[in-house]
Amino acid sequence: MGSNANAVHRDPWNKGKIVGQKAPFKLKDIWALRVRLQMESRVRELALFNLGIDSKLRGCDLVSLKVRDICHGDQVASRAVVMQHKTQRPVQFEITPATRDAVQKWIKQAGLKSDDFVFPSRIHDSPHLGTRQYARILEGWVEELGLDPAEYGTHSMRRTKATLIYRRTKNLRAVQLLLGHSKLESTVRYLGIEVDDALEISEQTEI
Repeated sequence: MGSNANAVHRDPWNKGKIVGQKAPFKLKDIWALRVRLQMESRVRELALFNLGIDSKLRGCDLVSLKVRDICHGDQVASRAVVMQHKTQRPVQFEITPATRDAVQKWIKQAGLKSDDFVFPSRIHDSPHLGTRQYARILEGWVEELGLDPAEYGTHSMRRTKATLIYRRTKNLRAVQLLLGHSKLESTVRYLGIEVDDALEISEQTEI
C-alpha cells in the first residue's frame, strides 16, 4: 500500500530522456581507463579510446577513419574534418596532445600508411574494425571499470566530451557544431537536458 502511494509522486525513470540513450563517461572513468591501457601497453585500444572521446564521431565514422583523415604527412594533426556518413555533413574536431601521442604510437606500431584505415580489422573479410567489434571492445572497457554494460555503449563515447563541454560552458550552439547536428533540438535531446532549460540558455547566448 505504502509503496503504491509513493509511486504516484515519482517521475518516470525516462522523463525527458531518449529511451535507451547511453550514459556519457565521467572524468574519473576516462582517466582510470587511460592509465590501465597505458600501463598494460594496449596501444591500439588507447588510440581507439582517446580518438573516440576527442572526435565525438558516431561509431561508423570512427572505425572508417583513414590515416590521411587525421594526419599531415607523418604527424597526427591537431584538428581534423570528417564527412559524416549519416548526414553527409562535415564535422570538425580537435585532437588533443595525449590523443595525438597515443595515435602516433599506434600508427608506428602497426606500420600504417596514409591510405590505410587507422583501425584495420583483424578479421580477413573486413577492411577496418567493424562497429560490432568496436562495441565489444567498449563493453570490455565498461566491465573493467566496474560499470553497468546496460548503461554504456559506443554512443557513450560520442556523448562524453559533448556533455563535459556543455556542463562547463552551457553553450548549446558550440556543442551543436561539435556534434555536427543540423538542428539545435537534436542537440538538446542528445544531451538529455530539459527543453525549457535549454531554450532559456540559448536565449541568453543569442547575440
